[in-house]
Amino acid sequence: MVFGGRNLWRQPIGFLVFLISSLAECERLPFDLPEAEEELVAGYQTEYSGIKYALFYLASYLNLLVSSLFVTVLYLGGWNFSIPYIPIPELFRINQMAGIFGMTIDIFITLAKAYLFLFISITTRWTLPRMRIDQLLNLGWKFLLPISLGNLLLTTSSQLVSL
Repeated sequence: MVFGGRNLWRQPIGFLVFLISSLAECERLPFDLPEAEEELVAGYQTEYSGIKYALFYLASYLNLLVSSLFVTVLYLGGWNFSIPYIPIPELFRINQMAGIFGMTIDIFITLAKAYLFLFISITTRWTLPRMRIDQLLNLGWKFLLPISLGNLLLTTSSQLVSL
């Protein structure tokens, strides 16, 4: 697969909408309304401690990992190597019959791309301030939804024209 064939370059608007929506779904910092400062005293943070509290955060980071894997598979080609025209088996001088090594490299490439988006999500948490609920609703309903519907119309019309 060539570098220009990735869905990131075919659907950049869809990629940005999906990335912002996955951050909102994972309740990362710009969108972490349940963990806002007003609710730190009365939420689940005060009622649970020890392993129950750790399981909440483990579930949060597992949700973030799954959304990063979705971004990787849907928009970055998943297990395909990102640099064009570099076949992995010929690079390491192995035969195509060595399927286990190729599968291991594919898993490593997928996880490396997913960890790139994990790093982006964690860096976003460090740099952006929190949003209020009205700002989140305005972003979702007045900005992301019309852009995604326009992207859907543009993609559908371009596919119908190409038939």
